[in-house]
This record gives sequence, C-alpha cells and structure tokens, in this order.
Amino acid sequence: MPLLPRRFERLKAVLDRRMGDLTVVLEHVDKPHNLSAILRSCDAVGVLEAHVVSLAGRTPTFNCTSKGSEKWVPLHRHSDGASVALLRQLKDQGFRLYGTHLSVEAVDYRQCDFTGPSALVLGAEKWGLSAEAAALVDQPIVIPMHGMVQSLNVSVACATLLFEALRQRQAAGVLPLHGEGVPAGRYDNLLLEWAYPEVAAWCQREGRPYPSLDAEGAISETLPRTIKLRH
Repeated sequence: MPLLPRRFERLKAVLDRRMGDLTVVLEHVDKPHNLSAILRSCDAVGVLEAHVVSLAGRTPTFNCTSKGSEKWVPLHRHSDGASVALLRQLKDQGFRLYGTHLSVEAVDYRQCDFTGPSALVLGAEKWGLSAEAAALVDQPIVIPMHGMVQSLNVSVACATLLFEALRQRQAAGVLPLHGEGVPAGRYDNLLLEWAYPEVAAWCQREGRPYPSLDAEGAISETLPRTIKLRH
C-alpha cells in the first residue's frame, strides 16, 4: 500500500523545515547513547545531516534513545584521521566552524552568530577536540558552568548549542518554511527516501533514477511487486 496522504504531508512538512546550513561534526564520539541523543536533537531542531569521525575499528551504533532519528538525519561516517579534510571541506562550502574547546580565544556560545552557515564541532568528553581539529575551528566556544563539574555531557552540550542556533534563526526570521533550506536538487530525492526507503534502496542497487511522486505521495510508475511500497 502507498503512504496515507496525511503521512506524506507530515514528511513534507518536516523536510520543508530542514536546514542544510546547520550541521554537527563529532570527533571520536562513539558511545551509542551519546550518538543517539545527538541525532535526536538534530532531528528536533531541523538539522539536515551530521558527521562523525570515528576512532579506528569503531562503528557508530545507536540505541533506543534515538527514537529512530537516525532514519531522518543521515550521519555521514568518516574514518579516523579525516577530521582535517572534513573541516576544510566544510570551510570551502562556506561553513563557519564553532568548536567546543577551552582556550584563551573561547567565548560564551551565546555571543556567537549562528544565523549563517554553521558547523558545531564537538569532541569526545574524555579528550575533547584533537589539536588538528581545534586549529581549524574559526571560533572556540564554551558553555559556562556554575557548578563543581566543568563540562556537560557531549549530547547535552550539543543540544544546548543546537537550540541556541534555532532560537537565533527564529528570532532573525531565517528559518526555512518551504524547503529552501535543502540544497537544490536534493529535495525530491530525500522525500522519496523518507517515504519509500525500500524503493530508494532498490533504485540504488539497480543504478536507476528514483521514480517521481504525485501530489498525494503515490509513486507515479509501476514497480516490481516484490518492492515494498509502504514505509
């Protein structure tokens, strides 16, 4: 069975508000509960996609904390040692890099302007950012602490930064409402992947373009009966 129209409208409404110019880069953050909580926050705020640089031999996994958010926020995985190349790539794409890093240049995160293309770069709680990653950050930031413990759990810190970015963008009136936050040419493909993941996977295996969807979310061409049409 195809999607119910109300489900399709829900998917479109969420995708319409996704922000391709706000992302998260996680360096050596590999604990399932942290990754899951971070992706859940990314989904809640409207982040289109996130990145993780994993330690050698580690494969990012998720637990029930994510509530399935890994289906809606792609987590691009990069091998250990790829931090420099990834951060430089984001810089080339116009992102300003804000890294949680204690240094003399670090400022209160609320003093930063997250209304433009912004990448929030966070390291593992035990080690923080690598020296190489910290050197590429445009602005080191801190979340002021008033207790005995001097840092937040990385997933809580990420959520704090994301919701500040959301607050600023909302106040500035720059939140996308009609899909303008999704890079050109990706909206229809992402909608198909969200609505019909089995169909998308089949098309990728077969090396064929995605089918188009009609106004109510039905696939507009005949596909093999073995392909699941329901999300």
